[in-house]
Amino acid sequence: MALFLSLLFFLLISYSTACDRCVHRSKATHYHYDVPVSYGSTCGYGKLEYEISKGYFAAVVPSLYKEGATCGACYQVRCKNKTLCNSVGSKVVVTDIHYNNGTDFVLSRKAFSTMSLRGKTQQLLDIDSINVEYKRIPCEYKNKNLLVEIVEWSHKPEVLAIKLLYQGGQTDILAVNIAQVELHKWSPMIRNFGAIWYIPNVMEGALKLKMMVTSGYNKKWISTKYALPADWNSGNIYDTGIQIKDIIMENCPPQNCGLKP
Repeated sequence: MALFLSLLFFLLISYSTACDRCVHRSKATHYHYDVPVSYGSTCGYGKLEYEISKGYFAAVVPSLYKEGATCGACYQVRCKNKTLCNSVGSKVVVTDIHYNNGTDFVLSRKAFSTMSLRGKTQQLLDIDSINVEYKRIPCEYKNKNLLVEIVEWSHKPEVLAIKLLYQGGQTDILAVNIAQVELHKWSPMIRNFGAIWYIPNVMEGALKLKMMVTSGYNKKWISTKYALPADWNSGNIYDTGIQIKDIIMENCPPQNCGLKP
């Protein structure tokens, strides 16, 4: 029995390779615009959606959306049509959810056309959906710390709702806790939807936050460097003083580890 288990373990290790993320294959389609025509996307970024994504935004199926945990996640998506598409693909930011069972991604027109070969853009855009491979990659926001926006429906002392902006790295924020700066009594915030978290009966004074993220194969807490001021106001954006750079690891079949031309 011990010999059998040892052999099984060896086979599992041989079959899998430690990757930052596995490569997946599906289909993608596109919107007919580059700038969101409505700021009602389920991640809740509002008018900052275009600024965060630089126009390279995407909606994903529920299995990738994970009830909003992957809002702000970055993916490299590459078209498999060698006649029309380059080998690099496009890097996109998740800002919404979609329910088309035939495709995993709905890309902005800008992101979709970026995958084309020179002179083939319109031909690619004329196609309803294409075969793609995709992989989650780290988000990199140059000179941008994680920011906290106070959502407009926040009101002292009934409720505080925050929106997390410019989440870096390649990780999901699984939980957010909040506490008064002078105290060490942490209270959990509740995910409202997308990138928005809230807490009823908010405490007074300056407030500190900490987030649980996935890192490697484990989880860890990251505390903000700067606190929310005691006089916070809805609509204001505050700097946390930190950048999240953690990477999620997973075991993938060797042929699904990494995007290669």
